Amino acid sequence: METLLWFCNWSTLGVCAALKLPQISAVLGARSSRGISLPSLLLELAGFLVFLRYQCYYEYPLLTYLEYPILIAQDLILLLCVFHFNGDVRRAVPYIIACVSAWFILSLQQWILDLAMNLCTFISAASKFAQLQYLWKSRDSGAVSALTWNLASYTCAARIMTTLMTTNDLTILIRFVIMLALNIWVTATILHYRKTDIKSE
Repeated sequence: METLLWFCNWSTLGVCAALKLPQISAVLGARSSRGISLPSLLLELAGFLVFLRYQCYYEYPLLTYLEYPILIAQDLILLLCVFHFNGDVRRAVPYIIACVSAWFILSLQQWILDLAMNLCTFISAASKFAQLQYLWKSRDSGAVSALTWNLASYTCAARIMTTLMTTNDLTILIRFVIMLALNIWVTATILHYRKTDIKSE
């Protein structure tokens, strides 16, 4: 059991260290953010921020959430890339200020953090649905990386295991189960539109 926990924690950390790199690389390679939903990215960033703050506040084991600072940093880099290729990096500044402000506001009162964490699953799910909606509307996966979404599915599955073995926090467990299902759905949608693009060529 201890070996499985160790493997899940460290493999998740390793995967998350590179999770957004295929997406960032695809955007930089294409010199375009085509296919990436800005609302999805912003909602994902908000969900990560709330989740990290919750874990820190309740002093959960560090290895059960250590990947979140890395994911937040990668999302911020991706956000800057999206704004860069959309023509104005300065438009990212208010969003970054909002993230920094939220970090402090979330811990002002315990009820604020608990409420935010309960909403976090909906926020994170909304980010996946925003990406799905963008893909359905455009019928084009563009520069969206299927590998990134597939790796995100793995990390959710691993975090289901670590949550069951450590904190057994039902709110966190439900979040990871829902995120796993949605990450798989987004991956399948990306691959579907990628196959459609190949057939049309």
